[in-house]
Amino acid sequence: MAEEITDIWAFLAASPLLWLTMTLVVFQGSLWINKRLGGSPVLHPVLISMAILIGILLLTGTDYDTYFDGAQFIHFLLGPATVALAIPLYENRQQIRALLLPLLVSGLAGAATAALSAVTIAYLMGAEWVTLMSLAPKSVTSPIAMGVSEKLGGLPSLTAALVLLTGAIGCILAPGLIRLLRIRDDRVKGFAMGLSAHGFGTAQAFGISATAGAFAGLGLALAGIITAFLLPASFNWLPILVGG
Repeated sequence: MAEEITDIWAFLAASPLLWLTMTLVVFQGSLWINKRLGGSPVLHPVLISMAILIGILLLTGTDYDTYFDGAQFIHFLLGPATVALAIPLYENRQQIRALLLPLLVSGLAGAATAALSAVTIAYLMGAEWVTLMSLAPKSVTSPIAMGVSEKLGGLPSLTAALVLLTGAIGCILAPGLIRLLRIRDDRVKGFAMGLSAHGFGTAQAFGISATAGAFAGLGLALAGIITAFLLPASFNWLPILVGG
């Protein structure tokens, strides 16, 4: 009986559809768990899904490449989902035009701080070159972050995990920080959340208001553009510094 189950699993594991289905089922289950626990940002559905999927992969001895062969369709949809954020941006174009300069300056400052702080802390703690370059683009949406990581010499798979952790941590900390800093403008709330917590923050910002969601989408987009164009050029000096 055990041998038959092993044979069936080997057959199913060879099909990309298994991991696509598994990912969707696990995420739906994680949504249910999160709602049952009061929607706590500490137990974000993505974090729960990550823990469950990692456990399944470890128990079944499945490597990441095999899993990604099946789940890559979901990864592909991240691109169109990001592009779709242009709709609320267009609807708020007048407000964005009026605040264009401060938005650009704060976007550049935020993206630079996100990359440099992570790399500096990791370097001081003795991280290797590949880890530093995997960390650098962690604060932008996954499709951009993974491409930048690969170009810098990092590990795209590690970067993908760091992007998820960054977004989840941003969602956990954002409500408290907003209250602490007494930020009342939805535009500021949204822009900060999108800039620091990419897609996670943008989704949470839409829960505040449509305006917050639109500005979060702008923050996400600016962080992605700035990171994709400036990060590779800015980090050319690091291999000499760390001996990479």
